[in-house]
Amino acid sequence: MTNKIRLTAAQALVKFLAAQYIATADTAESKPLFAGVFAIFGHGNVAGLGEALYQVREQLTTLRAHNEQGMAHAAIAFAKANNRQQLMACTSSVGPGATNMVTAAALAHANRLPVLFLPGDHFANRKPDPVLQQIENFSNPMVAATDCFIPVSRYFDRINRPEQLIHSLPVAIQTLLDPVNCGPVTLALPQDVQAEAFYYPTSLFTKRVHRIRRPGVDEHELADALIQLLKARKPLIIAGGGVHYSGACRTLAEFAEQHQIPVAETQAGKGALSWQHPCAVGGIGVTGSAAANQLAAEADVILAVGSRLQDFTTQSRTGFAGKPLLQLNIAAFDAAKHHAVPLVGDAALLLTQLHKALPLWQSENGWLAHAQQLNQQWQQAYDELTRAPANGVLPSDAQVLGAVKRQSAKSDVIVCAAGGLPGELHKLWRAEGPGSYHLEYGFSCMGYEIAAGLGVKLAQPEREVIVVVGDGSYLMLNSELATSVMLKQKIIVVLLDNRGFGCINRLQRGTGNVAFNNLWDDCADDAPDIDFAAHAKALGALSERVADIAALEQALQRARAAQRSYLIEIKTDPQQSTDNGTWWDVAIPQVSNEAKVQQALDDYQRKQQQQPY
Repeated sequence: MTNKIRLTAAQALVKFLAAQYIATADTAESKPLFAGVFAIFGHGNVAGLGEALYQVREQLTTLRAHNEQGMAHAAIAFAKANNRQQLMACTSSVGPGATNMVTAAALAHANRLPVLFLPGDHFANRKPDPVLQQIENFSNPMVAATDCFIPVSRYFDRINRPEQLIHSLPVAIQTLLDPVNCGPVTLALPQDVQAEAFYYPTSLFTKRVHRIRRPGVDEHELADALIQLLKARKPLIIAGGGVHYSGACRTLAEFAEQHQIPVAETQAGKGALSWQHPCAVGGIGVTGSAAANQLAAEADVILAVGSRLQDFTTQSRTGFAGKPLLQLNIAAFDAAKHHAVPLVGDAALLLTQLHKALPLWQSENGWLAHAQQLNQQWQQAYDELTRAPANGVLPSDAQVLGAVKRQSAKSDVIVCAAGGLPGELHKLWRAEGPGSYHLEYGFSCMGYEIAAGLGVKLAQPEREVIVVVGDGSYLMLNSELATSVMLKQKIIVVLLDNRGFGCINRLQRGTGNVAFNNLWDDCADDAPDIDFAAHAKALGALSERVADIAALEQALQRARAAQRSYLIEIKTDPQQSTDNGTWWDVAIPQVSNEAKVQQALDDYQRKQQQQPY
């Protein structure tokens, strides 16, 4: 049996993963597709997969974490920082270890990011049922806790026989690397099957070098798009995350400059152009710049590149409703949204084809100059919004971000996720170019931030990674700060303590409701004053608490010079945020005893009239 090898299912799985490589356009040589496996061992994976990972530890690194959701966030951030061209796997025990990763799977699904989940599962042979942590469905013994992964996985399989891997592993890799169907893959691993042996074909473990597929364009779709563009006098480009994943940032910058088109950016697309590029006009939508949103209102054609156009981008379908819309997207699912003219294919290839078909076409004379003037006005507003407050006044989020930016280098990466900070960052952060801005806003998941900082640092160890996080998110999930210390992967954390969920408190009050259950002071008479710096120190990080913006900037200099993860805590004003005059559809109760809620309902119904239906 020279063409076969006897291995356990777990050994075969990790041997296969170690044999997968990827070639990219910017590297001369291939590199391992899987940079490592995050693992928290327990019953259900320690005896099977744990033994197998130990045997290949020189070829496939195992990284120990402190929280299953946190390690999965780190793995997802690693893939995002690598533009989906290198990734990680995550393995957990049965039961709560597995279900802890479900939130992260949903995040990866919403953001179209690849991660391989390998949760332990109950016994396939059912001999010891029910095992510790096994859920039981009284009418269906096949139901398991890992079924929770099904709706949030692009591909799911439960490996009930070791030979199933021969089919499932190639499908898993295809899904993880598919530019259209990219997302989380879950292979649930019953603990007895992990330990069962099978004679696998040696060909399964032959080194395989993968390349990301780059689909071209349909000629009829291209012709339709060209008709729309030729009519345009005031076009606006919206750059989404697909620009980064396609490696199309430089192509987009050249296309916009050659055709004199302003470029706005979504949260996922921000950084596609440097903030100083002559065509850059900042973020678009609810959390966008005043310049970009005014241009969207004035434009006669919108060209969205690599964006799924969610409600923050479109201002709940009021930002550019009724305008001709071209959707250039690798996914037909996204390209057809909002009754757009679809242009399905790879962003870099299609932008190049559009340019070749329209070499002399440009926007009307003065359109880009107008965009630059609006952007300059916004940059002047930035200077005012980010200036340090008077002595004794709590700073706003914007003022803290201004201080962080003043102490940043061009090579730094800013990391954030949910709450009010992403809105301030999208409006105000001056992204220096591709890879400098890492926001998770597809799922807007509190607790992503610190774990993501670790993932970004693992992906880009040469860059300083700065995580900005609110006290609410920090309290939800901070354990991977300890992991960053353990792995000697330094991150800088700037923690803004507004004593509660400030963003949702503002939303609550903005919809006419009474402040309730969001800020500490609205929840308890004697709320704790948490010493976050002391907590971070207990986790092994360096830390300090600062009183004002000047002290923050000095602390940031110390943090940059440090060799270990460093947390800086500063108290901020929960009531302040940057208003750009946009609207977001948040349903208001049609019946309420509160007069302010009724007033908010009246305003809401007026704003709804701007929606197309």
